[in-house]
Amino acid sequence: MKVRTQNASRDTLALTSKLLELNPEYYTIWNHRRRILLHLFKEQEVELQLARDLQFLFPLLIQFPKCYWIWNHRLWLLRQASECLPPPKAHAFWQQELGLVGKMLSRDSRNFHGWGYRRIVVEQLRGFKDDEVTKDDETTPKAGKGNPLTESEFAYTTKMINTNLSNFSAWHNRSKLIPQLLDERKASAAERRAMFNAEMSLVQDAVFTDPYDQSLWFYHQHLMSVLLATGPATGDVFVAFSNHDRLVYLEIQISAIKELLEDTDDCKWIYQSLLHYSEQYIQIEGGNKFITTSEMSAWLERLKKLDPLRLGRWEDFERRLSL
Repeated sequence: MKVRTQNASRDTLALTSKLLELNPEYYTIWNHRRRILLHLFKEQEVELQLARDLQFLFPLLIQFPKCYWIWNHRLWLLRQASECLPPPKAHAFWQQELGLVGKMLSRDSRNFHGWGYRRIVVEQLRGFKDDEVTKDDETTPKAGKGNPLTESEFAYTTKMINTNLSNFSAWHNRSKLIPQLLDERKASAAERRAMFNAEMSLVQDAVFTDPYDQSLWFYHQHLMSVLLATGPATGDVFVAFSNHDRLVYLEIQISAIKELLEDTDDCKWIYQSLLHYSEQYIQIEGGNKFITTSEMSAWLERLKKLDPLRLGRWEDFERRLSL
């Protein structure tokens, strides 16, 4: 009845709190709660009401960390802060939120809701102008190589990866940060190449630590896709590679991955990567001396046994290469 009559009293707000504590998936109640809050913003200090509602959401997030509606409502509150409050106060809300999502990810480091939310918060913080935030704020750009916010987020992904190599979201976030990081640093071609080499070394060490971890191979494939990319966008991430560069990197990576077979011959990701990179290798001019068809045939036969659910895919691969 209160929803139907658009009742926007504090009593109704309290009732929505009780309902949402029982069932945070009740999106109709979230919508009505927002209508109530918009009404209350006209009656009292917006900053106080926003702080109260953010506090109300915190225990719900702890209990239901993967509920979309809680994250969505929290984001709505913060956007209200940006619309209704002076920039320094709005910035303070977003900055506090970065700390909160860090705590949430420390509880569940692979919560993709939290990682996606963190990217939104960082992007909002990045949008504040220098003169809109306090001078001692850690996200205020200072003299140096790059934006401190981007640098700190990149360091955060390193920390989370070192804590748990299987953190797919951290690897994904890292891939999104690197282009921005290099641009903000105004990195030279040599510095971009050094970054690529460092990333290859990082993920290669991780793969040798746990070759069965799918997330590591995905990041490895991302880097290799950058290496093998051609066209005008080639240098957008790191630096343009020549065919000679590609052959050298592919030979190094294929050799390293083959070493894994000495102790791990039952991992499909190894054979899949060997076949994919070998196919790329032989398609490059001059790439006909390092890989033999007999090796590829043996890897393919092994992969068929390890991954029978995708047998059709591997048979198609076999026909494509005429092995």
